[in-house]
Amino acid sequence: MRQSFTESTDRSFGPNHLPLIRQAMAAQGLDGLLVPHEDEHQNEYLPDANDRLAWATGFTGSAGAAVVFGDKAAIFVDGRYTIQVRDQVDSAVVEIRSLEDNGVAAYLSEQAKTGQVIGYDPRLQSPDTLERLAAAAKAAGATLKAVSANPLDQAWQDRPAQPCAPVVAHPVAYAGESSEAKRARIGAGLGEAQFAVLTAPASMAWLFNIRGGDVIRSPLPLAQAILNKDGSAQLFLDPAKITDELPAWLGNQVALQPPEALPAALDALGGQTVLIDPAQSSAWYFDRLEAAGAKLIRAMDPCALPRACKNQIEVEGSRKAHARDGAALTRFLYWLATDGQVSPPDELEAVTKLESLREATGMLKDLSFDTIAGAGSNGAICHYHPSARLNQRAKLGSLLLVDSGGQYLDGTTDVTRTVAIGEPSAEMAQRFTLVLKGHLALGRVRFPVGTTGSALDALARLPLWMAGLDYDHGTGHGVGSYLGVHEGPHRISKMPNTVALQPGMIVSNEPGFYKDGEYGIRIENLQVVTPAAAIAGGERPMLGFEQLTLAPIDRRLIVKALLSPEEITQLDAYHARVREVVGPLVEAPVRAWLAQVCAAI
Repeated sequence: MRQSFTESTDRSFGPNHLPLIRQAMAAQGLDGLLVPHEDEHQNEYLPDANDRLAWATGFTGSAGAAVVFGDKAAIFVDGRYTIQVRDQVDSAVVEIRSLEDNGVAAYLSEQAKTGQVIGYDPRLQSPDTLERLAAAAKAAGATLKAVSANPLDQAWQDRPAQPCAPVVAHPVAYAGESSEAKRARIGAGLGEAQFAVLTAPASMAWLFNIRGGDVIRSPLPLAQAILNKDGSAQLFLDPAKITDELPAWLGNQVALQPPEALPAALDALGGQTVLIDPAQSSAWYFDRLEAAGAKLIRAMDPCALPRACKNQIEVEGSRKAHARDGAALTRFLYWLATDGQVSPPDELEAVTKLESLREATGMLKDLSFDTIAGAGSNGAICHYHPSARLNQRAKLGSLLLVDSGGQYLDGTTDVTRTVAIGEPSAEMAQRFTLVLKGHLALGRVRFPVGTTGSALDALARLPLWMAGLDYDHGTGHGVGSYLGVHEGPHRISKMPNTVALQPGMIVSNEPGFYKDGEYGIRIENLQVVTPAAAIAGGERPMLGFEQLTLAPIDRRLIVKALLSPEEITQLDAYHARVREVVGPLVEAPVRAWLAQVCAAI
């Protein structure tokens, strides 16, 4: 059964569990323990049973790490979570530090002592991360030691059961390509490798055209696979998840195996050349394969790039999903523009209302992530999630930032709109318009084949930069097709990225501005990379973007004088398309309001 927003965000934080962890550490002769956020599948969003960092510290963000020593502990988070971590973690017991500037490694260099043994679970750590941490520990005179039994797991006596959602077929009508064709294509592209070991849940879902429910907000099955160059495969899946229809759907080329068979299957690859992704697979796989005598090729998961480049069926499905989702969001924005101006909602009322409108489509499978709704000062926390403890009511003269999305069989959505409650200040409108200018620039850009998202990032920031402003998050992330709302390998960010944008890739466009303690602004659309096409008078075909998200942008926050004629034309054209596509899907009062707010400015 789909978990509601309230159920997912009202999780209670248990008592401090560090003493129990330290007892289990001492029983194994360990002086310290590494506690990453990632689980055995390197998931961003975790099943409750695998949220070890949250159980140890109380922190529930989607990225972080901790180090536990016998007499001290520290948690490391990035800039998105600096406020959340202070709200959730007892800083008198756990020191709060930054992940940036080599966070965990620097801490080990400073705090580890000569002769200390620091344990780690090889199922949870990537080999690249381990190399850095081992070097830092060695510099301090300490050593890292792989443990066969994780002390945290031993201490976690009331640990929830592992998820066991049924795995179902994802029809070709939505996937656009059969699993047999995908496996043949990926297998033929393995180069000198005879096999590929796949561990990312999204790769399981995409390659075999299956979906599951093991990971909240993502229709993913927890599984592993070994793909042969000839397109045949072994899929390691809990038998309890296998539906009656699944074996026939997978076909004779896919051998279903229980997870217990995986170690022996890896051992059987001794003497073979095996491709495995060090960014997706934990050190345990590398250790096992190397011990078996396999020759390893460390390379990107061969499913990652093909999965990111959506085919025509997937792109058309995304268009339909966004039209449906845009109608639900438009109804929500209408509610905020009418009832919400007379009696402003609190954050939990806003997210409950929006979820109910998506639910009313009759096609919502899940949210794509827990809704971010930040009223006033909470909107300045860019990855804020409302809770009963932090819930704030919107006030007249403030902004309400709502970042939300849905999972549908034909597509995944992610959209942010910032709405004025009452009359916004001149500063709010000026800074909103600067964010809008960057958003528009990234929406209309044309760029040559081979361009990465890193090369485009400055376009979204330039108007803010020219005013001495910026934001501390990426500008765009990839999005799956009824898969994860955060998907690589492409992105738009200051951080260097070597993966060029290619036709069919879906990526967000979400510049923002956040004034600490006062308000937050973000405008987010999803857009798909379009094939290279000629420009009149040009010499090279250029890629571009098609806007997928369809929802009005609050005109009350736009300072028209700050927009160029080109930007005004672009904004008017976008709103005309919103009116054309979404208008017929909503009721008469909403349609009339939509015509007003989408009129030319």
